[in-house]
Amino acid sequence: MSTGNVRIGVDVGGTFTDLLLHDPSRALTWTGKLPTTPEAPHVAITDGIARILRETETRPGDVAGVVHGTTLVTNTVLERTGAQVGFLTTRGFRDIPEMGQEIRFDTTDLFARPAPPLVQRDMRLEIGGRLSAQGQELEPLDDEEVLTRVAVLRERGAEALAVCLLHAHVDPLHELRVRDLVAKKFPDLPVTLSAEVAPVMREYERGNTACMNAYVQPLMAGYLDRLRVELDAMSIAAPLRIMLSGGGITTLDEAKAHPVRLLESGPAAGAIAASAVARSVAADRVISFDMGGTTAKMAIVHHGRPRVTHDFEAGRVDKFKPGSGLPVKLTVVDMIEIGSGGGSIASRDRLGLLKVGPRSAGSVPGPIAYGRGGTSPTVTDADAWLGFLDADNFLGGEMHLDLPAVEARLEAGLAQELELSPLETAVGIERVVTESMAAATRMHLAEKGLDPSDHTLLAFGGAGPVHAYALAKALKLSRLIVPLRAGVMSAYGFLVAPPLVNEVRSHQSEVTELDWEHVRALFDDMERRARHVLGDDEIDLEFTADMRYVGQGFEIEVPLPAGCLDGGGTLPLLAAFAEAYRAVFGRVVDEGRIEVVAWRLTATSPSADFGLGMESTGGKPSRGTRTVHLPETGTVEASVYDRYAMRPGDVVVGPAVFEERESSCVIGPDATAVVDEGLNLLVSIG
Repeated sequence: MSTGNVRIGVDVGGTFTDLLLHDPSRALTWTGKLPTTPEAPHVAITDGIARILRETETRPGDVAGVVHGTTLVTNTVLERTGAQVGFLTTRGFRDIPEMGQEIRFDTTDLFARPAPPLVQRDMRLEIGGRLSAQGQELEPLDDEEVLTRVAVLRERGAEALAVCLLHAHVDPLHELRVRDLVAKKFPDLPVTLSAEVAPVMREYERGNTACMNAYVQPLMAGYLDRLRVELDAMSIAAPLRIMLSGGGITTLDEAKAHPVRLLESGPAAGAIAASAVARSVAADRVISFDMGGTTAKMAIVHHGRPRVTHDFEAGRVDKFKPGSGLPVKLTVVDMIEIGSGGGSIASRDRLGLLKVGPRSAGSVPGPIAYGRGGTSPTVTDADAWLGFLDADNFLGGEMHLDLPAVEARLEAGLAQELELSPLETAVGIERVVTESMAAATRMHLAEKGLDPSDHTLLAFGGAGPVHAYALAKALKLSRLIVPLRAGVMSAYGFLVAPPLVNEVRSHQSEVTELDWEHVRALFDDMERRARHVLGDDEIDLEFTADMRYVGQGFEIEVPLPAGCLDGGGTLPLLAAFAEAYRAVFGRVVDEGRIEVVAWRLTATSPSADFGLGMESTGGKPSRGTRTVHLPETGTVEASVYDRYAMRPGDVVVGPAVFEERESSCVIGPDATAVVDEGLNLLVSIG
């Protein structure tokens, strides 16, 4: 019997909705997976929670918390289905959203067009009032003009208001005044201030962030409120927490106030889960590899923590071309995403070559093998045809894979177009998708000055373990980790993610001229804000600074040395910058003047890691053999194992297939897998 400390993580993906229930009082970790309901995501969530409670005999009143990640914000921006936004800015800066950064994201495409702004020109109005770059008031705000402009925007259909005034990141005085005026005159109009969602320099990015927050806020507030009502109707009164793009969780109210911070909430959970597994196996340098039904995502995890960045692009015109989207200022887990998932469609391109992705069959109609009307061959179809998946036991037997239909479609379609056999076509799909992922991973690490070969690959997601061995071989990695229940790792990430607050304040100054008393006051203000949100005295604080050489256009994030804020911090800070700069660029500028442009605080509450494993079910783990075709070695007879029956210390020499409900792991003849105490597969290659 549970003692009321059950927690549930819910990850809504493009193809499947994954759930994970953890009850420490019963040492119980239970998973669930069902197809996503794109038109009404909350339906799959509530159906999944009801089923997992029923399967574990858990009472709704025993649930102590639900943590949720969603792609709704991302999809709203991509599909342009958000609110009608009105935009107020300083006189003379109305067209900044249109002008953008004035770059071409693809210099070889003469027809390439930038992502259109979220707010059209007739909904962008100017107001007087001006601050200097140092935050001094040069021209006071005209209250009547503000209200007149907002009234015009309301008449034109504005459902939310975004405000981005010049130099508001230095002093939010005028933006705060605008909000106060609007709240009194138009109390039902949601207002987003750029100084609150992105208090950093660069008006274009700051304005984009404010507009995007206003654009998705009404929809997200309605969705989260509806989900809260649905949970209440199920007698689940526990708090609903939401995953942040930066790898932590936040309250429902914070998520509704700043929904733009949820842009990458689902993918971030995967990286957090990978970090927890990496800590448990003492792996210091890990490449997190999350391959689901629609995309594959790679992130870098060093010393048990994922790398983060404070710049992101949303709503790309071309999803996999940097520069084609709207740049925003957010703290997000630093990862790459490519259009290679289980549902990625294989086709013949205009040059007659085999192409995989970025188009996806999704969950509806899905791959051919699902038997739901899909007609285009996908990566999952190739996996099934090559023997990587058990056609009679997919999703624990809940779904049968129709291999004859896959063969018929391949033979009559893509294989015929490519003048190949169905087997050769399936092998080609595997090779193309593997090399696409390997090339993207190499580039991502090279941009950080890192070498893939001294990392360990940690694979999860429904399709990740299936392709992990081939990807590890392509990257010349010798070690691979596949956790138990790899198919629901993102849901696991929700439950091990810490409550988190990211705060930033702008204060630009050369290091040698810093007013440390003012800097301490900035951090004190950020800490007060963090403690107000987290409500926990036992929080961990991390201090960093965005720094660069004077004259440079962009900056790097530098951890503040211990004791830096207590006095005498100038020399340690200069040394820390030199170390961080050399790590990225391989050199320093001896005579360069160094400045700080922003100060950051990351506050986290304690969170407890717990294992994804469970006790072995016992019995015989061997399920016999199956013919498998490995692109690297050809057709082999692979031993098949039930992962749930395997015990710590078990050793398996490939070729082998390890099956569990949500995923399968395939290894070749040059690999050896060992089961550790947490029931993770530790695979040595070569």
